[in-house]
Amino acid sequence: FAMSVFLICCTGLADEKPQWTPLLAGDELGAWKSIPFGGEGEVTAKNGVLRIEMGVDLSGVTWEGKFPRSNFEIELETRRVDGTDFFCGLTFPVGDDHCSLILGGWGGGVVGLSSIDGHDAANNDTTQVVAFDENRWYAVRVCVTDDAITCFLDGKQIIDQPRPDHVISVRDEVIPCQPLGLATYATTAEIRGIRWR
Repeated sequence: FAMSVFLICCTGLADEKPQWTPLLAGDELGAWKSIPFGGEGEVTAKNGVLRIEMGVDLSGVTWEGKFPRSNFEIELETRRVDGTDFFCGLTFPVGDDHCSLILGGWGGGVVGLSSIDGHDAANNDTTQVVAFDENRWYAVRVCVTDDAITCFLDGKQIIDQPRPDHVISVRDEVIPCQPLGLATYATTAEIRGIRWR
């Protein structure tokens, strides 16, 4: 029942079950490319795990393959290995715009979307604080429909942001992550199981 409700929310179709497409496998980055932020940490892949090493500020990757603009869901597992700031800055398309889900920002605990109506993840209605454990894997899922951006953490819905009548954007610093990207801030992180449908 829960899966049927989720599929209705994300795709509008309870009977159809779209197939997942993995975005990382083995020891190759594939279509993921390191972003030259300046002072960025090294990015590697091993056994299907993407590792983003701590940089001076931002480090990360962008996806250079095809990806939908709306009516999709993307999921991954991520963990903070070292550092005290955000270990998952997932930037994704939202129609003609883009948005970022931030986990562990602003000193370690802030979660939210950047940006909604010009306000970043620390200063809008999606803002919340979560006590993240170092080296613990967290399951993340983002669903983008024509009506909303819905986010789940460890299977629990944490964000349901309507799209109509709202301005969706990213902070200037992560524009290089568009259209789909992953970033960290002065933090080493690992990501695995990243896929979409």
